[in-house]
This record gives sequence, C-alpha cells and structure tokens, in this order.
Amino acid sequence: MSRTPLSRITGAALLGGIVGQPVSHSLSPVIHNAWLEAGGIDGTYAAFAPVDAAGFEALVAAGRAGLIAGVNVTAPFKEQAFAMADEAGTAARATGSANILVFEGGRARADSADGAGVLYALAEQAPQLTLKGASVVILGAGGAARAGAGALIEAGAALSILNRTRERAEALADDLGPAVSVAADAAVLEGADLVINALSVAPDIDLSALKPSAVVMDMTYKPVVTPLLAAAQARGLTTVDGLAMLIGQAAPSFEAIFRRPPPPLDLRALLLRHLGEAA
Repeated sequence: MSRTPLSRITGAALLGGIVGQPVSHSLSPVIHNAWLEAGGIDGTYAAFAPVDAAGFEALVAAGRAGLIAGVNVTAPFKEQAFAMADEAGTAARATGSANILVFEGGRARADSADGAGVLYALAEQAPQLTLKGASVVILGAGGAARAGAGALIEAGAALSILNRTRERAEALADDLGPAVSVAADAAVLEGADLVINALSVAPDIDLSALKPSAVVMDMTYKPVVTPLLAAAQARGLTTVDGLAMLIGQAAPSFEAIFRRPPPPLDLRALLLRHLGEAA
C-alpha cells in the first residue's frame, strides 16, 4: 500500500524550513518536501518569513528550544544567521554568512552550501572549465556574491568584483581576502574565463567583450534561461543557470537538516514542471 502524506507525519516528525523575507517565491519547499515524500521520511519543510531581525532571532530561539530541526537561510538573514550561531563550518566562516542553521542540544551550527551549489552547477553545465587559475568576474557585491565566492577561491580561482557602487565592492573584497580584487570598470570582462551574475536583475554588460571560451552563469532561476543567459547563448557561449546551483546546494542542506541524504529524484525535471518551463 502506498504511503500518503498524512500517514508519513507523526509526533516524531522533524521540522525544517526556509527563512527569508520575502520567501514565498522559494523553490526550496518544493525540493525538500518532494524528497521527504519520495523517501517516506517523517518530516516536513515549511517557509518562514520573519518581518525583521528580531523576528529572525525569535525563530533561532525556537530552534534552540528544540522546536525546529534546522533551516535554510536566504536574504536578508544570511549574515545574521552566521553571527548568531554557536559554531560554524569552514564554508560559512570563509564568507561570514550562512545558508544553513542546524539546531541540536540547545545550540545552533551555521554552515553554507551556496559554494557547493556553484561548483555543482559549473561541473554539470560547464565541465570544460578549469577553476584553478581561472579569472572570475562576479557582477554585484551583495549577499549572493558573497555566498559563492568562498568555494571559488578555495578552488583556486582569482575573483574580480564589478559593482556599480565601488565602496560596496571594496568592503566585500576586504572581507574575502587577497584572492579578490575590485574591478575598475567593465574592461575586466575581456579576460574573464567565467562571469557570474549575482544581481537580482539583468546586468548591463556588453557580452561582445567576452572571449569565445568564456562561461556565463546567472544565479537567478526565474526564468531558468534569463535574458543574460539567452544573450550569451546567442553568442555561442557556454551558460550555467541558477536552477542547477539551487539543486546543487539542496542536497547538503537536506542532509544537514534531516540527518540523512536525500533519496534519488530527478529534481530538475520536477522543478521545470513546477515552473511551467520546458526541459
């Protein structure tokens, strides 16, 4: 007899979720609840939208009190999550932000799977790219730029931040260390092996400046083929989409929150159907 969602949930259920503001657009509940259902796992994954930093503090207190097993964290709470944690993994310490908080024994542990998501997406959709020694240009200097930078630096890439406000780019570069520089202008694109859009909007850049071997990645996944990626594809450039990054960071998040690896599932097909987009 097949299990129903109601028979799967018991009094021993683990509660996980995604925390952000706004958060209603997130695909994380779709991913994690599909895994929970596929594995017949006694747990559920919800969305939490604290109105402010005080609300986020209250949610962390609930986790420490044993009410929540763990959460993913998205904007604008990633840096606050890192600051509030009792301990932090290497990836979180490298960037000063966290997209995972796990609660156990009254303590909160921070970690970050964003970098793992970037590496997963690049390996899947741009396998020819070698990150060691690569010149990477990140567009934007906000939380998304910070989130993926640590893994790229660890992989041996040299990062340049190109941002409209130079002061923000300099502040981020100072935090991330000597492997990161601030680009003076868009001329930095000419030597880029990889360009990553970490802005929430389409960037205003001239793709004709890129060399033919350059890879273009967009962290945004709605739509999956963003205007930037469509323009890059029209130029014959290799592209990497934000949906692959989301999928790549989801597995370590699930394992951290629900204390077991996710069951096999074709997440990309599931998410494309959910988004109403063709494979």
